[in-house]
Amino acid sequence: MKTDIILCGVGGQGILSIATIIGEAAISEGLYIKQAEVHGMSQRGGDVQSNLRISSEPIHSDLIPLGSADVIISMEPMEALRYLPYLNKEKGWIITSSVPFVNIPNYPDMDAVKAEYAGMEHTVAIDIEQLAKDNGVPRSANVILLGAALKAIGLEYDKIENAIRRVFGRKGESVVEANIKALAIGAKCGE
Repeated sequence: MKTDIILCGVGGQGILSIATIIGEAAISEGLYIKQAEVHGMSQRGGDVQSNLRISSEPIHSDLIPLGSADVIISMEPMEALRYLPYLNKEKGWIITSSVPFVNIPNYPDMDAVKAEYAGMEHTVAIDIEQLAKDNGVPRSANVILLGAALKAIGLEYDKIENAIRRVFGRKGESVVEANIKALAIGAKCGE
C-alpha cells in the first residue's frame, strides 16, 4: 500500500487537523508515514499545504514528486489547481470544496476555475460549508471533506473514526461527536 496525499487550503480551514487525523489512522494500521508542511502564511489567510505520504514499506522522503500524488484534498478550489502538477494524471483524485475562499483581490473567475475541473475525470467537488451548516456541524467542514476523500485515501473508516476520537478527545465529547457526524456526511458524498 502506498498513498501520496497533498492537503491544501487557506490558513484556519483545518488542513493540519485533517493531516493529523489521517496520520493517526495510518499509524494505528501499522503503516509508515512521512509529512511535510508549509504553513508560514496561515495567520494571514495564506496558503497552507501538507505533503502526507503513507506506505506499508519504509518511506525515504517526505516530499511528493511531481506527477505522483494519488490525492489532492483541498479546502479551497483554486488551491487544488495550484498543486495539479503533482497529481498523477492517470489515476489521481481531487477532492475539493466547491466554494471559494476569496482572500485576494484578483481571485480568478469561478467559471474559469470550474472549467478547469470539468475536464478532469477523478474529481469530487462539494459545498462542504453548506453541508456543515445544514447538518449542525458548522465547525467540521474539513472533516466532511476528509470523509469524501476516504475511498481515494484507502484507509478504513473505523480507523479514521477512532483517530478523530483521539485527536479531538481533549476538546470534549460534543466536539468528537460533531466530527464523527461530519465524517459520515462526507463519506456519503464520496460514495
